[in-house]
Amino acid sequence: MLDYDKEAERYDASRGGEARAAAAAEAVLGFLPPGTRRLLDVACGTGIVTRRLAAADGLSVTGVDLTLAMARRAAARLPGSILLGDARRLPFRDGCFDAVSTVWLLHLAATPEGVRTLVGECARVLRPGGVYVTTVDKAAAHNVGSDIDAVLAARPRSPAMDEAARVRSYAHDHGLLPVGRTRFTGHGQGRSPRRTVADLRRGWFGTLPPGAPLSEEFAARLSTLPDQDRPRPDPVFTLVAFRKGG
Repeated sequence: MLDYDKEAERYDASRGGEARAAAAAEAVLGFLPPGTRRLLDVACGTGIVTRRLAAADGLSVTGVDLTLAMARRAAARLPGSILLGDARRLPFRDGCFDAVSTVWLLHLAATPEGVRTLVGECARVLRPGGVYVTTVDKAAAHNVGSDIDAVLAARPRSPAMDEAARVRSYAHDHGLLPVGRTRFTGHGQGRSPRRTVADLRRGWFGTLPPGAPLSEEFAARLSTLPDQDRPRPDPVFTLVAFRKGG
C-alpha cells in the first residue's frame, strides 16, 4: 500500500493532472439528477476532482479524506469545504446528502468486509432517492493489452476489492439500486516501461514489495522493452451509479 501522505506532493502530476480530473468530474456529474444540491466526495484526495464538481451550478460540495497531507491540498483548493475523516465512519448524520461519490477508493479496501462498510457508510449519509456514484474494476482498467501488461501478467494478483459484481451486491444490501454505468479516460496515465519500473520500486504493485527478488526480476524484464519512455494507451475507468430506495 502506498503512503498517501508521501504521495500527496506528487499525486496530481503522476496521475494525469487536470485532464484526468476533468474527465472524472464530468462522468460523475453526468449521473446527478436535476435538483441535486449537496454532494459528498469521499476520499477526495488532493481535491483536484472535487474542485471541478464544486464548479457545477447550484451544487454545494463537501470533501472528506483520511490523509492529512491530501486533505490540506484539497482545503487549499476548496477552503471551508474539506474535512479530515474516515470513510468507514463518516462524520455526518444519516440522509444529509443528495449525492455521494467515491472515485478511486473502493479498490483500496483490505477486505471484502471493508468494501461493504464503505458502501454502507455512503448509503447511510445519502437521502432516499439520492445517488451514489463510484468507480469499479480499477486494476482491470490499467490492463490495456500493451507489452508492459504482457510482462506483468505473470505477477501475483490480489483479489479486486472493487470488482463490479461485488460492489453491486453490497449496494443492494444497503438499499441501493443500479441506475447507470459509464466509462472515462484516465488521461496522462498511460504507462511507459521506465515509469512502470519506477512505480514498481516505490510500492505501486501491492504483491511486489520494493526490492524483493521477484520485483527486481520484473523490473529487469520491463527494462528490456523498446521505447522506454513512450507511454502506452491510457486506462479507461468504469463508473457506476446507484439510487437509494425509499
